[in-house]
Amino acid sequence: MLSRLAPQPGPASRPRSQYPRRSARGQTDSMAVLLVRHARAGNRRRWQGDDRDRPLTKKGHQQAQRLADLLGPYGPERILSSPYTRCVQTLEPLAAKLALAVEPADDLVEGRGVQAVHLLRSLAGQAVVTCTHGDVVHEVLGALAGLDGLRLPRSTASPKASTWVFEATNARLTSACYLAPPER
Repeated sequence: MLSRLAPQPGPASRPRSQYPRRSARGQTDSMAVLLVRHARAGNRRRWQGDDRDRPLTKKGHQQAQRLADLLGPYGPERILSSPYTRCVQTLEPLAAKLALAVEPADDLVEGRGVQAVHLLRSLAGQAVVTCTHGDVVHEVLGALAGLDGLRLPRSTASPKASTWVFEATNARLTSACYLAPPER
């Protein structure tokens, strides 16, 4: 099962410290754009309030803490998230660790896969972590594989707290690597 596989070796699996820095002209030779599916949240059917306010569970908060350790070495310069509580909470430990703000991005909201694809393409060339929902991750992967010819593993299952690392070269997403949800 894909969720148990280790990251595939290759450029997209490198932490930020191994990426080239910006050139004298300000262009980036190679940077990573990370797409995280939010950590485990409370049950949608049992939640009484507005679904946008549904928080992470205790396990989800633990996953978020471990994601901070896993993703920190990529050295993001920005953190963008769906404004839904569960997505923001997923990236808050990383933001605190790096002294960055979690920027709300409506293009990462459920049902906005097309907008998310455009957003991710616009972020190519930046070191950035984004957090979204399962339907958006699925649509982004399909679009990048189908339209951009991005090579993906046969299975693109993306459980909660999993991450896709897209390498961007010369402002174009060129490769992808899957990171399983961090466990203990």
